[in-house]
Amino acid sequence: MTSSRASSGRQATAASPECAQASSITRRIVEAVAERARSGDPVRVLGLTGPPGTGKTTIAAELARALPEAGIPVAGLAPMDGFHMSNAVLAARGIADHKGAPDTFDVGGYVALLGRVRRADGVVLAPDYRRDLHEPIAASLPVEVDGVVITEGNYLGLELPGWADVRGLIDLLVFIDTPFEELASRLIERHMSFGRDRADAAHWVRTVDAANMALVDRTKERSDLVLSL
Repeated sequence: MTSSRASSGRQATAASPECAQASSITRRIVEAVAERARSGDPVRVLGLTGPPGTGKTTIAAELARALPEAGIPVAGLAPMDGFHMSNAVLAARGIADHKGAPDTFDVGGYVALLGRVRRADGVVLAPDYRRDLHEPIAASLPVEVDGVVITEGNYLGLELPGWADVRGLIDLLVFIDTPFEELASRLIERHMSFGRDRADAAHWVRTVDAANMALVDRTKERSDLVLSL
């Protein structure tokens, strides 16, 4: 299975150092999932968390290929970013100026989705987030009854109201750690690739992304595994 999120433009190129590092982390996560299966405690929901820009989407896509190669079926992808509020809702609520913060997501919908994929009563269609459109798209990613569900996002370990329910629905939570300076540089380039000029991109990183990075970093202790990228 391959990720349908390639259109988001967030994957690293195959030859980049970031991709090589992601591949190393991917191998370690595959080993952890396989060990859980051997011990009789298989993973249904695998979570990848960490600050924005740390490579979670790239690693999720790699895992969707690497886990089946190791004999571990993948049910599908269910990214947290699919639960971004739409731009219209953000504008109506007056919170578009900090899009990406915890209060700009439908966390109740995300928790409900994780509960549905855990019950495995049937195929679930998860939403995705299209960075080229800057909007969530409903019912985009099929999640099958059997196999590992890969979910990734910034706030999987958060203990704020609503978000605190997420952790208990994830069997193996992996925190991807990256130095702040490297994250800031990546995020500026990401924002520029989607149309912001450098000054605007740097301002967004300082005023919005940096606060989110600090918030997410404090959730590291709730993870089962911390890996550095």
